[in-house]
Amino acid sequence: MNEIISAIGFCNRTGHGDLSVLDASLREIADTGADACEIGIYAEEIVSGGRIIEDRTRRVEEIVRAYGFKKLSLHGQISSNFMDRQHLALQKKVVRAMLELCNRLGAGILVHHSGAAQLAEGENGADLDLMEREALSEMADVAKGYGVRIALENIFTTESGQYRQTPSQVAETVRAVGHDNVVALIDFSHAYIESTFKQLDFREELRAMAPVTGHLHVHDSFGLPYTMDKFFHPAEATALGIGDLHLPLGWGDIAWDEIFAELTFLPDTMLIMEIDSHRFKDQQPACLERARNLATLIGR
Repeated sequence: MNEIISAIGFCNRTGHGDLSVLDASLREIADTGADACEIGIYAEEIVSGGRIIEDRTRRVEEIVRAYGFKKLSLHGQISSNFMDRQHLALQKKVVRAMLELCNRLGAGILVHHSGAAQLAEGENGADLDLMEREALSEMADVAKGYGVRIALENIFTTESGQYRQTPSQVAETVRAVGHDNVVALIDFSHAYIESTFKQLDFREELRAMAPVTGHLHVHDSFGLPYTMDKFFHPAEATALGIGDLHLPLGWGDIAWDEIFAELTFLPDTMLIMEIDSHRFKDQQPACLERARNLATLIGR
């Protein structure tokens, strides 16, 4: 690709915990011609109580080694949360295991969700920020030993009264940690939804994140928060344009060309399309071509 976007690909279809889906889902991505893959390792039941299950992990290694992706990333637990005071020790234990899995599978990135919590009495956001930053610093030293970067992903508010960092605040956390093995991960749709919810300037939030960003999650939406969340079928949410839809590029209204023409990222950034392959597998070839064109816009 180029010195900024080093590889482009898709996230795989997550399985049911028995590894039955993993091989087929990696083959689907390889068949598109993508040179990168993000494995949803959290779904494969290979970590138990923070310990790696050896026989399962060896099977995963065999499956992954059969594919010649230029770059791999692993998606850590969806519930990863370094603002989780009650379970912080367990959270860190699992992240340590995930970093070891990155090393064993040859993945250079571990995706880690930015934290969230309900504020306790007498607590403020700065207290939670500090807890997260201290945990990230500790894990960054572990990641350095494996040559892995932790990519801190911006999420969006999911509960009333929840403390959740904005995209620009996620960037502040990465800067505060100040470690080469912690980078920001821009999820464009998440940033769009949170910007709408908090009445922020979406494009300005992206500009704040971009200089410390080393991983991208690309999928489309209309940036509409979940003002309703019960649908008979996922297609109904698509029709309404509500929520975190994980749509093919061009199905939402994110101004992709304008955004990529004005932003740049850290060297060796992977672009991963988190497009729901259960529903949109037929759209992947066109999305891959579109993403490759977006990569050429950077730095013009």
